[in-house]
Amino acid sequence: MTSRQTQSSDDSRFEGSQTSAQPLTPTEDRLWSTMAHFGAVLGCIPAAIIFAVFRDRGAFTAQESKEAFNFTLPLTVLAIVLNVLTIVPIVGWFFSVLAVALWVFMTVSGALAGIQANKGNPYRYKYNLRLMK
Repeated sequence: MTSRQTQSSDDSRFEGSQTSAQPLTPTEDRLWSTMAHFGAVLGCIPAAIIFAVFRDRGAFTAQESKEAFNFTLPLTVLAIVLNVLTIVPIVGWFFSVLAVALWVFMTVSGALAGIQANKGNPYRYKYNLRLMK
C-alpha cells in the first residue's frame, strides 16, 4: 500500500460530515418553543438565545421564540428601570413592589404561553409590541 492510498483513506472520514445542523423533529420543535416561553421567568435573554440558535432549524420554534422575545423585551427593560429606582429614598419600596408584580406577571404569562406551545398551539400574547418581525 502506498502512502497516497493511506492518505486518501484517512481523508475519507471527513467527506460525509455535514456543515449545517439537522432540522428539529416535531417533538424538539415543541420543546424549544415551550422553553422560549418558560424562559420569561429570566427575562428576554432565553427567548433571544433560543431564537438565535434554532430559528433556521424549526419553524414553530422560530415563530414562538420571536413572540416570546417581543413580549419579554419591553418588560425586561421596564423591570431593570424599576429595580434601579428602588434605591430612591422614601418611594423606593413602591418601585420594588412594582418590580415584583411585573416579574410575577411576566412569569405567569410565559407559563400560560408555554403550556399552549407544548400542546403544539401557536400562542399570541394579548399585549405585545412585536418589535421583531
